[in-house]
Amino acid sequence: RLNLRKSMRIAGDPSSHPVWRDVETAVRSTRRLLNIAREKGALVHVLHVTTEEEIALLAEHKDIASVEVTPHHLTMDASDYARIGTLAQMNPPVREARHREALWRGVAQGVVDVLGSDHAPHTLEEKAKPYPNSPSGMTGVQTLVPLLLDHVNAGRLTLQRFVDLTSAGPARLFGIAGKGRVAVGYDADLTIVDMKRRETIRNSWIASRVGWTPYDGKEVVGWPVGTFVRGAKVMWEGELVTPSSGAPMRFWAAL
Repeated sequence: RLNLRKSMRIAGDPSSHPVWRDVETAVRSTRRLLNIAREKGALVHVLHVTTEEEIALLAEHKDIASVEVTPHHLTMDASDYARIGTLAQMNPPVREARHREALWRGVAQGVVDVLGSDHAPHTLEEKAKPYPNSPSGMTGVQTLVPLLLDHVNAGRLTLQRFVDLTSAGPARLFGIAGKGRVAVGYDADLTIVDMKRRETIRNSWIASRVGWTPYDGKEVVGWPVGTFVRGAKVMWEGELVTPSSGAPMRFWAAL
């Protein structure tokens, strides 16, 4: 279907991206996935849900489907194409505001299970190519916490719900051992936040080598101050203070 609709892309106009990759395309894909899962008696995890129609569909299939949305689709809408051009281009696309509001209803109603950063750090040189030659994707890891804390302060969700979407929920959904709780026997993976701190997100703050974010200049209330991984302080006030010390993930099913 997308191949048949390629003529709907307008050269140099990234706002035509969600016209090409339209709502019907997304809904058809999700419905097909659900039908396959239902037929095979399988569970399915649906990533990057972006439409009001998909949220309604997935709400009817929560016995087999878990759902992920991204901070980008919870924060941006189609008006951002005029503001930042191809920097707002991603797959699935950023869509009209009604879809963003539907995603928030999905968060409130429990249809959405987890958040994903969808970190796709293309360079500014790559993103400067005229649409549709510009790649889809944007940075997302570093801005996830400040964006969602800002949404918490705006009353979009509770702090407890944010923790569940990013920590307890993923650990529960994927059966990750020793993660997602502050409890004896669990890894001391902690993020220290200042809920009242007011900051402005800047490109210069982005640690990714591409050095940009679609939220450059956005003021937020709520800020990550520090990060602990397995009890070791690894980040404080925007600076890495401990060398990386990654370890294999453990899953309850394999123990």
